[in-house]
Amino acid sequence: MSKMSIKELALIALFAALTAILAYVYLPIPISPVPITGQTMGVMLAGALLGAKKGFISQIVYLLIGIAGFPVFAGGFGGITTLVGPTGGYLLSYPFAAYIIGILVERVENKIGFHYWTLLISTLTLGGMIVIYIPGVIQMALITQIPISLAILEGVVPFLIGDIAKVIATAFVVRSCHALAVKERFSL
Repeated sequence: MSKMSIKELALIALFAALTAILAYVYLPIPISPVPITGQTMGVMLAGALLGAKKGFISQIVYLLIGIAGFPVFAGGFGGITTLVGPTGGYLLSYPFAAYIIGILVERVENKIGFHYWTLLISTLTLGGMIVIYIPGVIQMALITQIPISLAILEGVVPFLIGDIAKVIATAFVVRSCHALAVKERFSL
């Protein structure tokens, strides 16, 4: 196993912190136990910019900080009780979503032209959102003892437009970071 550099560790910590900060973008909605938050954008950015392994680790660090009781989950909550509650499935999926997004981006980033990046990253991060929705809906249905169809109505449908907006915003951020990295590489 290769050692990580200080820069890589700092980036992992940065994206764990970014996800925690985005948890404070928090809007409860009356029809669902799941609030609207910015956390998923942190997950998408971690996977797309750090890659599969480091994106995964950044989200594990985020979860460990929350499990330790620090108020890094949506609405300033922390502790294991959040992970075993109705919204815990969403949180527990974050490392896997970052990993899937990272794998998808790593596999295709050198195979297509730069002008397709926004569309590409949008598509790939949308796949990551599906990885978040599935365990989130299942755990919410189990904990609240409602049918899966109702869990989808409460735990996915109200968030689709906002999550698509976050996917598109993530794509533009990733594209800008990629362009900046390419520019920096050639200007040295």
